[in-house]
Amino acid sequence: MTSNDDYVLQILLENNVIAQEQADAAAASVTGEGESVIDIMLKKGELTEEIVLGYVAQAFGMEFVDISQADMGDATRALLAGDIARKFRVVPLYEMDGTLTVALADPMNFETLDGLRYALDKNVEAVVAPRQQILTMMTMLYPDQDANMDDIYNELGGAAPEGEQAGDEEDSALEDQLGVSQASEADAPIVKLCAQIIMRAFVSRASDIHLEPMEKRFRIRYRIDGVLREQEAPPKRLQGAILQRFKLMANMKLSERRIPQDGRIQIKVKGRELDLRVSTVPTGHGESIVMRILDKQNLSLGLPELGFMTDDQQTFEQLIGLPDGILLVTGPTGSGKTTTLYACLGQINKPDRKLITVEDPVEYQMTGVNQVHVNADIGMTFAAALRAILRQAPNIVMIGEIRDLETASIAIEAALTGHLVFSTLHTNDAPGAITRLLDIGVKPFQVASALRAVMAQRLVRAICTECREQYTPEAMELRSLGLNVEDLQSAMLYRGAGCQRCSQSGYKGRKGIFEIFKVDDEIQRLIFENSGVTEIRARARELGMRTLREDGIRKVIAGITTVSEVLRVTMGDED
Repeated sequence: MTSNDDYVLQILLENNVIAQEQADAAAASVTGEGESVIDIMLKKGELTEEIVLGYVAQAFGMEFVDISQADMGDATRALLAGDIARKFRVVPLYEMDGTLTVALADPMNFETLDGLRYALDKNVEAVVAPRQQILTMMTMLYPDQDANMDDIYNELGGAAPEGEQAGDEEDSALEDQLGVSQASEADAPIVKLCAQIIMRAFVSRASDIHLEPMEKRFRIRYRIDGVLREQEAPPKRLQGAILQRFKLMANMKLSERRIPQDGRIQIKVKGRELDLRVSTVPTGHGESIVMRILDKQNLSLGLPELGFMTDDQQTFEQLIGLPDGILLVTGPTGSGKTTTLYACLGQINKPDRKLITVEDPVEYQMTGVNQVHVNADIGMTFAAALRAILRQAPNIVMIGEIRDLETASIAIEAALTGHLVFSTLHTNDAPGAITRLLDIGVKPFQVASALRAVMAQRLVRAICTECREQYTPEAMELRSLGLNVEDLQSAMLYRGAGCQRCSQSGYKGRKGIFEIFKVDDEIQRLIFENSGVTEIRARARELGMRTLREDGIRKVIAGITTVSEVLRVTMGDED
């Protein structure tokens, strides 16, 4: 019923609301996963929600109120934006002396008030009200939003969180794809719920959906602009049914819960084709599922949309126009390497060129490109696939990742025999790619001969254009990026104030910051002589290479991102 039923039970026992014998009897009746003693006593009628919330509110020094007859009009609605009210599941009541009072149903969810105070930048106080009254008042205050999730939860016997929903037409189309019409009467609510989880993620611009079983709750988080944000989640007792439904949709073995599994879900949402890569991992409290959302519309991204400044874009366009050699994109997982490679392929995909990719797995289907899926179980490794496709006489080859000496050797051989090869490596900076190639066994003369350039990249959150505002930076803020305080004392930087479009975060979307390392004659000589990466990096800096942080600084000054974002993603960049 609340976020900590054990503590609630203790409060009720101390106030003699229930006897220990009642609690023991209810505990013996607990059978379902996530079901508590409080749930049992509520079902039996030995307790009511009003009694429980009243004593819990009293224990926390909060007022328990009945808001069923409260006057809810335009003035009340204006106190709190609908998206914030739904996100935190609160109803605004009144504001006095700069303090906003809201009603909530779970007085033990301490994150609600802290989150509200941060989002609104004002003092917020709370009173406690029954959950159903809050849901009813929320519907009255914000009638423009669907109650689809409410309907689904009520069908399943629980209360639903409010959230931004798409229209009935989109919901119905998605539910048809997920098999609601074919599902049995008992299964249909779960299928609808799974459809809404995907729909919410799409509307929120999420890149990943995380379904995480925990000891006493079932957590759902969306990764939005690279940051995980927790969502209102279903009751713990629905965990098993939801996880099984997503496994079924991804064509996984339902009976296998001991080992990780991978699958894929292909659906269309609001006219956009989405590919969900699904991964399961057994944990102590059930299977954790992560679904990566691949939006095929991202294939249309050009180089400007990636975040290149004009000079870097011109440099990169020259590099991808080379007739042969290896071009590497480096960075950690989730830094946008694959998106960059696809943008490159889209730029150079012409009828007079043959393009072949080797990927694990193929993330996006590209028109005019031959894409090969790696399958190690049948011997189709990166190296084996690469050997085969070179006999197909391609002009351009894209390798998902260079992981071992065999793959690297074949890629270098291809580059030296007239092919342009794109690939990725997991290194922190661009010159570090040389060290990585040498570490896996590639000879220095091979690297020097084949490598044309390396680009390291990271993704920073972009300032929301709807609520972007200027501000004068503090001297310490400028120093943190190594900027010259005297020269930039009059500089005006930008930040997001927070609005409905960016969910009060101040950020909307992401852009890349880049470090482009070109291999010229001098760098080739240093590689051939097996010089250290420090020396190579120093020489590259002399030749004009900008570091990730320096490119980030340019984008801070241009009003694209913020100081804190650049510091966050370039923490290891000391130059």
